[in-house]
Amino acid sequence: MSGEGERELKVSVRKGLRRDRSLYLMLFPVIVFYALFKYSPLFGEIIAFKNYRFVDGIVGSDWVGLNNFRMLFGSADFWRVLRNTLLLNVYSLAVGFPVPIVLALLLNEVRVEGYKRLVQNLLYVPHFISWVVLGGILIALLSPSTGVVNLVLTHVFGIEPIYFMAKSAWWPVAYTASSIWREAGWGTILYLAAMASIDPQLYEASRIDGAGKLRQIWHITLPGIRGTIAILLILRMGSMMDVGLEQTLALQNDSVLDVADVISTYVYRVGLQNMNYSYTTALGLFQSLIGLILVVGVNRIIRLFGERGLW
Repeated sequence: MSGEGERELKVSVRKGLRRDRSLYLMLFPVIVFYALFKYSPLFGEIIAFKNYRFVDGIVGSDWVGLNNFRMLFGSADFWRVLRNTLLLNVYSLAVGFPVPIVLALLLNEVRVEGYKRLVQNLLYVPHFISWVVLGGILIALLSPSTGVVNLVLTHVFGIEPIYFMAKSAWWPVAYTASSIWREAGWGTILYLAAMASIDPQLYEASRIDGAGKLRQIWHITLPGIRGTIAILLILRMGSMMDVGLEQTLALQNDSVLDVADVISTYVYRVGLQNMNYSYTTALGLFQSLIGLILVVGVNRIIRLFGERGLW
C-alpha cells in the first residue's frame, strides 16, 4: 500500500471512530468482560499438564506432561460420567430440541393476541426461576406418596406409585422433562422472531392455490426458519459435553448416581472438594476439545446442506 493510501486509511478509521464513538463505548464493557472472564482464564489450562499446588502457583508447579490425561482415560469413573453426560444430552437433543419449534409453530397460528401473549408469558416464566426452586417443585410433584403425578396414576389409572427420582430408569426421564419445562418456552422466542420475517404474501398465494395450514407450515414456515434451526443446532451441539451443575445437583441423589453423575458434578466433587485441580483441568480441556470438534463438524455438515452455518 502506498503512503497516500495509508494516510487515507488512517483518516477513514479516525472518522469512523469519531462518528461511532458511542457505539464503541457501549461495546467496551463487552470486550472487557470477554477478556477477563473468557480469554485470560485460558492461561490456566496449563494446569492440565502440571502437578498443580497452591504453594507453587501455576508457573512454579512441576511439569508432568500427559500424566493427568493418562490417569483420566484410565479411570472407570471418567467413562461412567462421560456416558451419563452424553446420554442426557442425547435425550435432551432428541426430545427437547424440537419442542420449541412445535410451540412456535402453534403460537404463530394463534390469532387472538391477548390469549397468545398470556400463553407466551406462562411458557417463559420457568426460565427465570432458579433450579433450586424448580427442582423442589419437581420433586414434590413426583413424590411417590403425595405427588400429583403419582396420585393421578394411582387413582385414575390404577398404577402403583413410581419412584421417579429414586429409580435409575426413571431419573433421566424426569431430568429431560424438567429441561423442557424450563427452557422450551424461552426457546420459542427466536423461532417466532424468524417466523415474523417471512413474507406474508407467500401465505396469501398459498391460500389462493388451496393450501391448508399444514401445507403452509411444511412448505413456507419451516423452510423460512430453517436457517435459524441450523444455527441453534450447531450451538446446541457445542454443549453436548456439558450438563448444567445447578440442575443436576438439585435433582440427583445417592440412589441414582449411576445415571445422574455427570462431568460437571464429577469436576465439582473431585476438583473443588478434593482439590485435585490438575486432573479435573485435564478433563475440562478434553471436554472443550470435543465440544469444538462437534461444533466444527456440525457446522460443516450444515453448510453441505446449503445453509450458511456459523462461518
